[in-house]
Amino acid sequence: MAADLAAGLLSTAAPSIQWYPGHIAKAERSLTDNLAKVDLVIEVRDARIPLATGHPRLQRWIGGKPHLLVLNRRDMVCPAARAQWDAWFRARGQTPWWCDARAGTGVKQLQQAAIRAGEALNARRSGRGMKPRPVRALMLGFPNVGKSALINRLVRQKVVESARRAGVTRSLRWVRLGQDLDLLDAPGVLPPRLDDQLAALRLALCDDIGQAAYDGEAVAMAFVQLLAGLEPVAAAGVAAGLLQRRYGVEVEPLGAGETSPEVCVDAVQPLQVPGGGGEGGLQAAAPQSPGSQSEAPQPEALQRPALPNAAAWLEAAAARHTSGDTARMAQRLLDDFRRGVLGPIALELPVNGQVQPQP
Repeated sequence: MAADLAAGLLSTAAPSIQWYPGHIAKAERSLTDNLAKVDLVIEVRDARIPLATGHPRLQRWIGGKPHLLVLNRRDMVCPAARAQWDAWFRARGQTPWWCDARAGTGVKQLQQAAIRAGEALNARRSGRGMKPRPVRALMLGFPNVGKSALINRLVRQKVVESARRAGVTRSLRWVRLGQDLDLLDAPGVLPPRLDDQLAALRLALCDDIGQAAYDGEAVAMAFVQLLAGLEPVAAAGVAAGLLQRRYGVEVEPLGAGETSPEVCVDAVQPLQVPGGGGEGGLQAAAPQSPGSQSEAPQPEALQRPALPNAAAWLEAAAARHTSGDTARMAQRLLDDFRRGVLGPIALELPVNGQVQPQP
C-alpha cells in the first residue's frame, strides 16, 4: 500500500509524518457549524499534488452545495501536466479552475464562475419571492495551498494574512467581495491522521504541512529518489541531470549489492491514478502484487530508473555548499523546490495522462 511505499522512501529511523495542531481541530469544529450558512464551496488544491491535497471528508462537508475546484500554483507544473490533470478531472464531471494566486492568473475567471453560481442562487430566491443577496462562498483547502493569497487577489488588496508556510490562517473570517460575493476564509484543514504516508511525504515536500511534522533530511533524500523516478516522464517536468546542473554534484546510482534504507523502487514511480474510489472519486492506485492478473508490462516512460544513492548525494552536496551540514543542505534543496528554483515539477500524474478504467 501507499504507506508501505513511503516507508521504503523514508529512512527507517524517521518517524511517520503526522501533523494535526490544535488550531486546525478547533477550526474544523467551527467550519462544521458554519457550513449551513454558505451557498458555495471553493476548494483549493496544490497543482503539484492535486490528489494529496484533496480532503477525504470533502463530499460529506459540502453535501449537495455547488463546488468549484481550484488548482492553485499552476505556474509550478508544466503545461503537459496541466493538460493531463484537466482531462482527468473533466472526465469525472469536475471542471478545474487553474490559478496562480501570486500573479493573479485565472483569478478573474474563478470570480466569474462564483458569481454565476450566485446568479443561479438568486434566481431561485426570486422565484420564492425573496430578495437577492451576495452569494456566500467558503474557501476550503489544506494548509498553505494558497487560499488566503487567492482571497487577497479576488479582493484586490491584502485583507487576510498570507505567507508560503502552513498554519498562517488560524480562525474563520468573512470577507466582502463587492456586491456579489462574500467569502469565508477558513484555516487549512487536514485529516486527523495521515494514513497514506506517500501522500504525507508529498505534502511535506510542498510545504503543505508544518515542518515540525517530519525529518527534513529524510524528506530531502526521499525527494532525490522521487526526482529519479519522475525524470523519465516528460509531463513531470524534471530535466535530465537537474540536481547535477543546479548543485554541481552528480547523483550516483547505488552500486551492485548496495542497499539504502531510503530506497523503495516502486515508490519512485509516478503516481498511478485509475478511475473512481474514495469520496469524490479520487484514489491513488494500489500497487499490484507480483504475478497478479491485472499486472501489465510497463510503458517505456515508466521503466524503473536506476536507484540513486540519495544519502551519498546529500553528503557530497553538503560538503560543497553548506560546510558539510547535511541538515542545512536538505533545507536548501527543499526550499529551492518550493520556490520553483528547480523549475515546474509535478509530483503526481495520471498514468500516461489517460483516464484508466476501474480495476
